[in-house]
Amino acid sequence: MLKTGDQLIETMSIDIETYSEADLPKTGVYPYAEDPSFQILLFGVSVNHGLVKVYDFAQGESLPDEILHALLDLSVTKWAFNAQFERVCISRYLWDLGLLERGSYLDPRGWRCDMVWAGYMGFPMYLKGAGTALRLDEQKMEEGKSLITYFCKPYRPTSKNGYTNRNLPQHDPEKWELFKKYNQRDVEVELSIAEKLKNHPVPEQVWREYWLDQTINDRGILVDKKMVENAIAIDKESKKHLREEMQSLSGLANPQSVMQMQKWLRQNGVKLDSLGKKEIASELSGIEEPMRSVLLLRQELAMSAVKKYQAMDTAACADNRCRGMFQFYGANRSGRFAGRIVQLQNLFRNSLPDLDQARALVKQGNYTALAALYDSVPEVLAQCVRTAFIPAPGYKFVVADFSAIEARVIAWLAGEQWRMEAFAAGKDIYCASASQMFGVPVEKHGVNGHLRQKGKIAELALGYGGSVGALTAMGALDMGLTEEELDPLVKAWRAANPNITKLWWAVDKAAKNAVKEKTTTRTHGLSFQYQGGMLYITLPSGRQLSYVSPRMGENRFGGESVTYMGTDMTKHWSRIESYGPKFVENIVQGISRDILCHAMEKLRDYRIVAHVHDEVIIECPPETTIKEVCDLMAAVPPWAEGLILRADGYECPYYQKD
Repeated sequence: MLKTGDQLIETMSIDIETYSEADLPKTGVYPYAEDPSFQILLFGVSVNHGLVKVYDFAQGESLPDEILHALLDLSVTKWAFNAQFERVCISRYLWDLGLLERGSYLDPRGWRCDMVWAGYMGFPMYLKGAGTALRLDEQKMEEGKSLITYFCKPYRPTSKNGYTNRNLPQHDPEKWELFKKYNQRDVEVELSIAEKLKNHPVPEQVWREYWLDQTINDRGILVDKKMVENAIAIDKESKKHLREEMQSLSGLANPQSVMQMQKWLRQNGVKLDSLGKKEIASELSGIEEPMRSVLLLRQELAMSAVKKYQAMDTAACADNRCRGMFQFYGANRSGRFAGRIVQLQNLFRNSLPDLDQARALVKQGNYTALAALYDSVPEVLAQCVRTAFIPAPGYKFVVADFSAIEARVIAWLAGEQWRMEAFAAGKDIYCASASQMFGVPVEKHGVNGHLRQKGKIAELALGYGGSVGALTAMGALDMGLTEEELDPLVKAWRAANPNITKLWWAVDKAAKNAVKEKTTTRTHGLSFQYQGGMLYITLPSGRQLSYVSPRMGENRFGGESVTYMGTDMTKHWSRIESYGPKFVENIVQGISRDILCHAMEKLRDYRIVAHVHDEVIIECPPETTIKEVCDLMAAVPPWAEGLILRADGYECPYYQKD
């Protein structure tokens, strides 16, 4: 253990202020720190929860040797809010000092993150929000945003800053001193958060999951840079031709203008309240030429695949790997991961039968061939987005995912035996569900096959208490169901799944009683505990879901419900209403997340480069088999005895949907 003065260094709380010409929100921290212009300006640190010391790097100060060596020492726990930023930026700083191999990153196992701690406890995952929600005495300084804009970003050259593209301490010494106080305050707020939450530690297993997440983020996923660059160029060419064709057919100066387009359509007898994709699609069959063709061209022009290619291009590091694509604990209620930067969670699906050919033409930049061979160049670009991710030379991708993970978890949790038997027999759950609902055999593309669609929409919409509105939102009417069929479908699904329905209301009762009586209740292997102004739901894995300041309130139907403080859909800290089926959704998704983490731990030596929902993408040598990956992935955690898991996989020379 290292010493500073007379004390051993056991922990350090760190906050840094940095400068880079890279656009952090677009690139993420890895290219930001890799940029030649990058530098650390201020380094605020508290050793062993002591007074904060700010080192002014911008004005020539440097870290003492004991602090420098503590950064490299795994036995010293480094804390920061959004620790990935500090860890990656400090790694770059250590590259430049020759203390860390260029291109490598500080071992995540030496770091812990106050942001993860806040998220685990159900608080906002940004420093100001966490400080406010926790009602800290020390709050983040309001001046911070303007100071960061002034000192941390490229700036318009002026006489005041000597016609350089940035502001330095000497350009406004008073602001600089305030900036140092801001840096100090951030460390103090982080220390206050730790003090406030000290009696509610994050379980060691969650920290191990965080370290694995950081390792995957550090590894990154390789991008075919030539393909990305040519896709962007093809999109530009395609848009040019589409605009020219629209102008030719409509005579409009700017056919992308909503005002001009709607006026032209009205003049030609077409009245549309909106030019949205769904609205146009629903009206197309009754629209005459050339208006129909113009609207179709407009739809093509609006396709946004190029944004994904541009995000890959911007986020790729010098070795063409995109890093930092995943946010640990990104979903506050369940603890699931969230996508960042390129957002692998919402890539376009691919269904082209000649995907290899289409991809090859995109990579060649061959717009002429694409336009000649395919009806829509933008559609081809969209379907090829996934394929821009490739394994390193000498490797292949093995993609494996869980089959119907949430459906399996809720069946296991509720004890819905017919579903468990269907999964054990390897049956299609949509067919099995339809069969159970309607009392007849249902086979995909076979006997009563038309009922499978009803089983599918019911499975997707109704598992968490959904009713007619959920079916409609899921697109039931677009799939050919009539409004008259929806309510009977809800009743049929609930009648076929009585134990899941009982689970909803058992959880509802357990949560209400825990909050009302400030006690601990149990049901279905779950524990509901009211303690210290919090409601905790303990999952079978031992991980807890946390709900801040729970209390009883009135729902929109006049009945009672549990409410709690949380980040709502608009990202504001506000009171949120919940009830049994919604808690069940959090629980099932939380358990599914724990199963994914268990699988990734089993596969940690297999070079995981990405994970999307319940899917893992592995960059592996040719000898790795699909079976060994799927067998490891489907290994049931010791805390989930009786759960029936299945993982399916395939291998590919580039990322795609099988």
